[in-house]
This record gives sequence, structure tokens and C-alpha cells, in this order.
Amino acid sequence: MAKKPENTDIKSNSTKNTLNDAWAIRPCHLYKDEYDDCASFKARFHQYFIFGQDTDCSQWLTDYRNCERYQQSNGNDVAAGAAVVKSEEERRLTRLRAHFANDTWQKRKQPPADWASPLPDWMEKRNENTYLEIKQKELSGLAAPQEEERSLCVIM
Repeated sequence: MAKKPENTDIKSNSTKNTLNDAWAIRPCHLYKDEYDDCASFKARFHQYFIFGQDTDCSQWLTDYRNCERYQQSNGNDVAAGAAVVKSEEERRLTRLRAHFANDTWQKRKQPPADWASPLPDWMEKRNENTYLEIKQKELSGLAAPQEEERSLCVIM
């Protein structure tokens, strides 16, 4: 079988002149803010303290420039938009890598059958006449809204 080239999605998008995942692109100023924060003296000190070396901040600047190109072309520069979307996807996968690798807990497909069961009596008794219970009753229509007592303190 012939292997499908990896860049066919970008070519097909450029012929359509649209970007499917344009929603993933943040406002451009946020990429600039992230770069400025990453390259600041305080951040460099923190990076050196935590990692023992400076972190590469160039991807934030590249994303900022690509985002600006994409926005200034009113979405016509699909290659720049696709580069930002790809970078966001890689950033998301890096962030979630530990989540996907965690095999300690079994992931559920649906909530437990008794997730909406009533609270135990001891817990309901503990929550009687609390502010949250009173507000919940007011919101559900079981109790009339109460006016809060206000006191004004005046120093003379």
C-alpha cells in the first residue's frame, strides 16, 4: 500500500481556503504575552532554578507571528493558521501526556448508578440552616426569599 503523505491536510485546506480548527487559535496578543512572560528575567530565574537551564521560548514568538499573519490576511493565509493550530495541538498533547499515561485509575464510561441518591441523614442534619441550604431552597422555590439584616456602623 502507498503511504499517504503527512502534509495532505494542509494542501487540501489551502485549496478550500478555509481552516477547520480555526477555533483553536487564541487571540494573538496572548501568544505575545506568553513569549514576554517566558523570556522575562523572573521567568528565566525560575526556569534556571527548576530545570537548571533556560527554556526555549521561540515557539511562542513563532506562534505570535503566524497568528498575526493569519489575522491580517483575514483567514486567507491558511498555512500560517495551520501552523498555529498544529502548535496548539502539540502543546495540548504535551500537557495531557501524564493524564493519558496514568493507568492507576480505571476511566469510567458513564457516571455511577447512584450518583444522584439523597445524602445520608447525618450529612443533611449537619447542613440544616446553613446559608447554602437557605439559598438553595430560595432558588428552587421551596422558601420565600429573606431579606438580609444590615447594620450600619458609624464612627463619630
